[in-house]
Parts: sequence; C-alpha cells; structure tokens
Amino acid sequence: MSKTRLDQQLVSLSLFESRARAAAAIKAGLVRVNGVTATKAAMTVAADDTITAEAAHGYVSRGGLKLAAGLTRFDYRVANGVFADIGASTGGFTDVLLQRDAAFVYAVDVGREQLHDSLRDHPNVADM
Repeated sequence: MSKTRLDQQLVSLSLFESRARAAAAIKAGLVRVNGVTATKAAMTVAADDTITAEAAHGYVSRGGLKLAAGLTRFDYRVANGVFADIGASTGGFTDVLLQRDAAFVYAVDVGREQLHDSLRDHPNVADM
C-alpha cells in the first residue's frame, strides 16, 4: 500500500493551503492520525488512515492572532472604520480588521503579489 507524508496528505485533502501551514499545525498538536496526535510532518500515512485537523486560527497569517489579541486587550473597536495596513505582506492585520467589520482597508506594501488572494479580491480592500 502506498504511503504519503502527512503534511502532503493534509494539503491533498485541502485541510491546509500549504505544507508549511500543515507542518505548523502538526507542531502545534492540532492534527491526529487514527485518533493519535501526530508529532512529525514527515510521518507517512496510508490512504485509509483517518486524519483529522483542528483549525489553527481563522486568519490568513499567524500574525493575525497577535494583532487580534492586541485589539481585544486594548478594547479597540474597528467596526465601520477606515484603516491603512502599512507593510501588509500577506495581510494578517487587514484580515483581522475586516473580520471585525472595518469598512475599508488600504493594504500597502513595497512587495508585489504578497497579499492573500482572499484579500486581494475583497471589495473592501485596496491593494497598494
């Protein structure tokens, strides 16, 4: 029976967008194979193994977790506001702002094509 690396299988099953994200979830203890917590991205799995994964977070980047925590800690409300995400990169802060009902976000970065696809095409985001 053919075996595949766990991180590759997680991407094949569309549970994660990339092997890097799959590996991070494995490292965080969020992935189970046949009910046992997986510890290595390189472990091999068979097609008939049962693989489950908990969502690591609901943001386009892990930076979103820190930014969301900061907004919560300082009780900063963003609903209906207009913001600039300077140094947007993949758009972690942009994503957090939109999920907290910001009206519009200007995502500014010197790099090109870094903003996550879900944000690049969002009607309330200007990718600059």
